[in-house]
Amino acid sequence: MNHFEFKDGELHAEDIAVAQIADEIGTPFYCYSTATLNRHYDVFCEAFSDIDAMVCYAMKANSNQAVLKTLADRGAGADVVSGGELLRALRVGIDPKKIMFSGVGKTISEIDMAIASQIFCFNIESENELALISARAVDAGMNAHVSFRINPDVDARTHAKISTGKKSDKFGIAYDRAEAIYRHAAGLPGIRISGIDMHIGSQIIDLEPFDQAFDRLASLVGRLRNAGHEISHVDLGGGLGVPYKNGDATPPEPHAYAEVVKRHVRGLGAKIVFEPGRMLVANAGIMVARVLYVKRAEGKTFVIVDAAMNDLIRPTLYEAWHEIQPVREPVAGGETMVADIVGPICESGDYLGKDRTMARVAEGDLVFVSSAGAYGAVQSSTYNTRPLIAETLVKGGEYAVIRERQTLDELIGLDHMPDWLEG
Repeated sequence: MNHFEFKDGELHAEDIAVAQIADEIGTPFYCYSTATLNRHYDVFCEAFSDIDAMVCYAMKANSNQAVLKTLADRGAGADVVSGGELLRALRVGIDPKKIMFSGVGKTISEIDMAIASQIFCFNIESENELALISARAVDAGMNAHVSFRINPDVDARTHAKISTGKKSDKFGIAYDRAEAIYRHAAGLPGIRISGIDMHIGSQIIDLEPFDQAFDRLASLVGRLRNAGHEISHVDLGGGLGVPYKNGDATPPEPHAYAEVVKRHVRGLGAKIVFEPGRMLVANAGIMVARVLYVKRAEGKTFVIVDAAMNDLIRPTLYEAWHEIQPVREPVAGGETMVADIVGPICESGDYLGKDRTMARVAEGDLVFVSSAGAYGAVQSSTYNTRPLIAETLVKGGEYAVIRERQTLDELIGLDHMPDWLEG
């Protein structure tokens, strides 16, 4: 469920008309719903209320400070994959003891920042990284709490670009190397082994891969403990899918996912850590655009809008489907059209949707792209010198601009002319 609904023929975000926001701040823009963010977080947490669980929101999905603060106020920690994300989490007041640092390419400065902040844990992804963290912790005179991301070689049956749990993926340490690396880490200075981590992919709509992965993980925890390693937390990652397209298979609800999880972890006596991202924010956001032109050529209709692949790259990057509809509620039995919804970018890959049957729209009409709260604004760019678009957050009958629309002067002002070209 989300809180974007038609009321009196107009799309509303909670209690405010989306068209009102468009009239006041212009288009395109992202719009997020506080009520939806809160509901999704609460439903997920409720599914695990009977075990010792910690939810670390995967910030890569949407790292806007207002979104982070909304979730932090509900009790969320953070899963970060860069120094920038760590700084964002700290600045909204997330307790460092609720911050996980994941990612395959942590730099020295990022490691130093995390050690100084005394975060909950590093999820280590290679032996080289382990050696570096050990050295930096020793230099700082501190211990770094670590877990190892173990790659179970399980096919998550998701898009190839968001699969992370097969042996051909770049992430984690091979399952058959796990016991050796824990043994090696136990002898290193500055290292405190505290857990184990596994994350097999994103937008997973089938529980069987989770079942396979968690079974392998639970078995490994037992062997590691028998070898004398302290495993006080087990990080199961994220990856639970969300509904994007009407008619597609419905992703499992959190309570069904929880049944699979608990079957494998109840007897472990460990804190269970989760890193949900997409499932918390995807359907809590939309992108709103205005129709610039309706172009008909060679039996094809193109609806050209003022948003483009630089604003929402998922359709181009992942062949992702997002529902696209007019902001004004279609009239039952009204005219429809089949069209490609495209942007102004000088690329044939610049599209938001292809061959869509939708209510007929005209130049100047507003349309919205659903399920855009995850991997939308965070993946945007300034390609073709197009400024970053605004982000807004709604709560009840009010809204706030939580990222201003970038101006052309601000964008071009990032460039600097070398001395030999001045004048």
